[in-house]
Amino acid sequence: MNKGKLTIIKGIVLACLFLLGGTSGCGAAQLDPISRTLTPLSASVRGTATARAGSGGVEDALQTAIAVATQRSQVVYATQTANAALNEPARLATVTAMAPVVAELPRYGIDISDGYVAWMHNPVMINLQGYMTNGYKNDYPLITAADFVIAADIKMDSIGSMSGCGFMFRSNGDPKEPDQYSVLITRVATGYLAFMATAKGNIANFSYYFPKSVDKSFNWFNNETNRLAVVARGDLIDMYTNGHLIAEVDTTLPPPNQVPSLPTIQLPPGATAQQQQDFQNMNAQYDDAFKMINSQLAKARSNFLAGHAVYSDGMLGFIAFNQSGTMTCTFENAWLFILNR
Repeated sequence: MNKGKLTIIKGIVLACLFLLGGTSGCGAAQLDPISRTLTPLSASVRGTATARAGSGGVEDALQTAIAVATQRSQVVYATQTANAALNEPARLATVTAMAPVVAELPRYGIDISDGYVAWMHNPVMINLQGYMTNGYKNDYPLITAADFVIAADIKMDSIGSMSGCGFMFRSNGDPKEPDQYSVLITRVATGYLAFMATAKGNIANFSYYFPKSVDKSFNWFNNETNRLAVVARGDLIDMYTNGHLIAEVDTTLPPPNQVPSLPTIQLPPGATAQQQQDFQNMNAQYDDAFKMINSQLAKARSNFLAGHAVYSDGMLGFIAFNQSGTMTCTFENAWLFILNR
């Protein structure tokens, strides 16, 4: 069997071997509105991890991996051992299961031989209600990552344009004062993509982009689906929507100095009644969105200078942030590919 197939097999075995079944939500933290999206890891997740680790064996090693973050070699060795026990039909099944990942990776300049698949996730829904609430889910909370590719189809059902869905990663798992990164998409002004970092729970880096300028297929209307992908390699974070590279962020650089004007919102020809309502709602929130972005940018610049928020490894998962009322983020066709260092 050639090297490429062995790499594919290692990835799917890892996903099967560590199907630990832990999901969790989280409550709101006492932080500024945007920073509150960056505290999704609740105490219950860490409690679950600790309880599992107490059973011994591989789970003890995984708990250590969370604490040390860089000791993922144990996961690789366990995968290789499990791979040796598979029969040929199982190996062929893994190749078929991994086909979508293999096909998508080249969009992001990644080859299957560059790493291994850590998980392929079942569909996830995060439902939120109330003012400035947030949530987190991941069926594999004990798998950490440094350099990786994560991707998912995201559908957002929200009234507030500043509500968002996305990923958090390289997190230290602290529910009160998290150090971590996050990438979110919202429906602000034809669609809005944001990279954020927190240091001890405070927003410490922030940059934002409007995908529509590059990705003409990006759909900002309610209940529409866009595919979000993040490639993290060292200090560089690449962000894609629907296969288009929107921006590359250098996490060692400070936030931009000013916010340009937001894009003009336009209705497409033949807009439906629901799209017309979305358009009216978006226009009504236009000024508030601009003020929010300026405020967060100012806080990020101040906190970045106080101490650079640069992280190399940690926990990750799906997140959602609700501005007000109710909202649902749905994640489908999601996977995590960990890159070799």
